[in-house]
Amino acid sequence: MRKSLTFLTLLFYTIYLSGQSAYGDQPLAHTYSIVAIDPETGDMGVAVQSHWFATGTLVIWGEAGVGVVATQSFVNPAFGPEGLALMKSGKDPKAVLEQLLAKDEGRAFRQVGLLNAMGQAASFTGEKCIEAAGNLTGEGYAVQANLMDNERVWPAMAKAFEASKGQPLAERLVMSLEAAQQAGGDIRGKQSAAVLVVSAKNTGQSWVDRKVDLRVDDHATPIQEIKRLLKVHRAYEHMNKGDLAVEHGDIELAMKEYGQAEAMFPNNLEMKFWKAVNLANTGSLSEALPLFKTVFAGDPNWKKLTPRITKNGLLTVDKGSLKQILAQ
Repeated sequence: MRKSLTFLTLLFYTIYLSGQSAYGDQPLAHTYSIVAIDPETGDMGVAVQSHWFATGTLVIWGEAGVGVVATQSFVNPAFGPEGLALMKSGKDPKAVLEQLLAKDEGRAFRQVGLLNAMGQAASFTGEKCIEAAGNLTGEGYAVQANLMDNERVWPAMAKAFEASKGQPLAERLVMSLEAAQQAGGDIRGKQSAAVLVVSAKNTGQSWVDRKVDLRVDDHATPIQEIKRLLKVHRAYEHMNKGDLAVEHGDIELAMKEYGQAEAMFPNNLEMKFWKAVNLANTGSLSEALPLFKTVFAGDPNWKKLTPRITKNGLLTVDKGSLKQILAQ
């Protein structure tokens, strides 16, 4: 065999010689992942990190009211949608796992974690997954990892998840990924990460049922970037709640929500701008003007934008008040 053969070529060659087969156009995702449920809300989540590009597109799957799946190692992507369909039909994760593996000739190279809406979990590591490789199943979660630096990785994930009770599910999933990395992580390093949280019940509205859906496809420190994005996500949740409170006429609640968002990202001009707009719309122009001034000083394009949003009713002040705003 020529020395020019790459690591991936060698892996595929090994599979070919063993009589096994891999699925999909991009079947490699050696990685660590977690599937878990929030016992308080019933929300279900799955998170992953790998030294592979865009690992979230192949590894993690979820459906509100049904469950979540992580399919990895030499990935069989069909395990995602098929696993969800089987859980939706009423099969528990253990039975689903058995059914998926029974018809898969490449089962020895697979690694899978499943969890359903009742919090039942199942996990599998094929005997030909690259070591260090293994999995653990606990109450309301399962962790699985392969091609790791050492065998401490997946126990560290489980320990971190169990120790984070009481915190939001997405944050707990990220803490588990962090623990994996601190314990040694993927022997090749880091590249991509993803986290998905779906609601306990399916409303039929995917934009409502997907509570968190964040992906970092190529980054030097993907877990830290996912952690940063999750913080941004939480801040904008406060902004959305503030806007909703304004619609309902609860200005006190709106200011509380806007304040929490600003405290998380005090230099975010867009948060300040829309807070100022809502203050102006509700008759609190004197409170809005200093915010407009800060925003306009930070980026003059916000001043250019302001008159435009009077045309569609997003800013409802009279001409005199608009003149005051633009004078800032």
